[in-house]
Amino acid sequence: MDSEVRDLTLRTGISVPCLIHGDAGAEPVLLLHAWGESRGSFDRLIPLLTGLRVYAPDLRGQGEADKPEGGYSLAEQAEDAAAILDALDVPGAVVVGSSSGGYVAQRLAVDHPERVAALVLVGAPLSLHGRAPFADEVDRLTDPLDEDWVRDSLSWFPLLHEVPAWFVEDRVRDGLRMPAHVWKAILNGLGEATPPTESGTIHAPTLILWGEQDGLLTRGGQETLAARIPGSVLKVYPRVAHLVLWECPERVAEDTTAFLASLG
Repeated sequence: MDSEVRDLTLRTGISVPCLIHGDAGAEPVLLLHAWGESRGSFDRLIPLLTGLRVYAPDLRGQGEADKPEGGYSLAEQAEDAAAILDALDVPGAVVVGSSSGGYVAQRLAVDHPERVAALVLVGAPLSLHGRAPFADEVDRLTDPLDEDWVRDSLSWFPLLHEVPAWFVEDRVRDGLRMPAHVWKAILNGLGEATPPTESGTIHAPTLILWGEQDGLLTRGGQETLAARIPGSVLKVYPRVAHLVLWECPERVAEDTTAFLASLG
């Protein structure tokens, strides 16, 4: 099974690296990471997605991707995702989005329905409209970022399961690689956007995975999200908090592969 990182030049004017893993010719899956992370947040998931062709890019401003001043609205982030598929010459894919990456995935499914064969939303919001509870802290950021601040910011999303120390350290490095303007611009772009399910209808078969102890996203919000996506399936994980991908990648992989198998 081959694995490589390819540098992609996008029609949206930036370059991003993309990890490609799995057998050529297998069903394509595009992984969209959360705000402040990188493709590395899928390191524990990717080996478990057997029988699939996985594409995991670093998104604009994050990881090793280009970090321009602008282009961080939700619509522009979704357009980058479509441009990544273009650069890979992949007409359509299953799109798996973690946290805010799932918000970008929803917008992609609304704006480019022909590109999204199915959606898996992992701890993804119904709406991020308005001001996040930690927006004041982010607004005060200056370069260079303080490592203690990045480490402390992880406490915004408490963990109920043990997560490997190396994985947490990798996410701290992700945060430190982002300039202050990117932290602010992505958060602002998410908060200013009309929620995707209010701007159009998602027709792709959709699996929604949510942790019951999520302190950020409510059960009601997840049920509304499911109700707005015809035929979607909501699966609730007890004793799991917001960072579903961090806490239980094995269950995410198992449920994702079972869901895709059920679609034939």
